[in-house]
Amino acid sequence: MDSKGRILLVEDEQGLIMTIQDRLVEERYEVETASDGQTGYEKALADNYDAIILDLMLPKKDGLDICKDLRQQNVETPIIMLTAKGQVVDKVLGLKLGADDYMQKPFEMMELLARIEVQLRKKKQSANSLTKEHYAFADVEIDFKSMRVSKSGQEVLLSAKEFQLLRFLVEHSDMILSRDQLLNEVWGYDALPSTRTVDVHIAWLRQKLEPDNRYPKHIVTVHGFGYKFIGD
Repeated sequence: MDSKGRILLVEDEQGLIMTIQDRLVEERYEVETASDGQTGYEKALADNYDAIILDLMLPKKDGLDICKDLRQQNVETPIIMLTAKGQVVDKVLGLKLGADDYMQKPFEMMELLARIEVQLRKKKQSANSLTKEHYAFADVEIDFKSMRVSKSGQEVLLSAKEFQLLRFLVEHSDMILSRDQLLNEVWGYDALPSTRTVDVHIAWLRQKLEPDNRYPKHIVTVHGFGYKFIGD
């Protein structure tokens, strides 16, 4: 049977490694594993995977550092983070650093499989939807291929999630997008405590890209519904 995709599992609990790996193989995924963070990071850089399942607490290099460093190296592979912690700060920080999804242990394998499928579907849709490598509005230029953004000729540093949000807004120019829709499409699920995460990321984009973030001209609020991107 054809493979459904290549998965890198970075986890140090041997029992969980076996459980996840066996189930993924049953579902026709090819699986590679790493039991420490440094090895996992090196594998993620050296090879192409369709998704990475990444534990937060790892020896040698923790999951947050791996996620941050991969995104800084322009590795866009979807990352699903696993953690035994329940603090909201860890969840928000992981997403801010570029994770695409977040699951707390213990979890049901069916849910993990569903979330992997969501990320693979998003990746395919994203690859099919970008017909242009460059986009410009006002004094802002976006290079989708290199994930670089500049304003008035000066590079603007965006987190991986900020870039993904900006790309989705650009791809859906002049469409009114609800907070729930943005949360679901950009973050891949709607399990966050609230849609405040979307508002925070919108505010960060405005601060970096708008001429005056107090009176945005391009990433505008549609009161009572959500946001709209206006490129002109």
